Amino acid sequence: MADTIAAIPLTRLDGGSDKLADHAGQVLLVVNVASKCGLTPQYEGLEKLYKSYKDKGLEVLGFPANDFGAQEPGTNEEIAEFCSANYGVSFPMFAKADVTGPAKQPLYAALTKAVPEKQGDAAGWRERLRGYGMTPTEDPEVLWNFEKFLIGRDGQAVARFSPAITPDDPALIAAIEGELAK
Repeated sequence: MADTIAAIPLTRLDGGSDKLADHAGQVLLVVNVASKCGLTPQYEGLEKLYKSYKDKGLEVLGFPANDFGAQEPGTNEEIAEFCSANYGVSFPMFAKADVTGPAKQPLYAALTKAVPEKQGDAAGWRERLRGYGMTPTEDPEVLWNFEKFLIGRDGQAVARFSPAITPDDPALIAAIEGELAK
């Protein structure tokens, strides 16, 4: 696993400690999530993706963040309850933390540096946000909730997908399957 991100300390939603090194040898899909977003139904697709590919070596890792439109106002306990009750989330979830701006957690600082541009229609997404009176971020910052980073078995960040790329998008599936085949 890439030393730059493998040892970054992480905290699970339940308060337990973790780091990406604990998931060595797996393909990881790191996703910043929120419970009060128009994209929140992506939880269902992420869980389906996780269940479909976990036996082949995929782990989905959810990182709640309140960075965009205050769409993740809950406590870690409330987030855990929401994810379980509404989407049956069984993939690992981590403590709420910033994914953009000066206070962003070290994992997201490393990921945005490693893969500064995202696949998908980021420009169109930014235009939609402006239409809602919001000021979107620019690359390399995370654009919105449910942006996805793909990390290969070797621990290297290999791809990044805009929030508009859903868990069942053929481009995302192909990238995951390609990494699992390595």
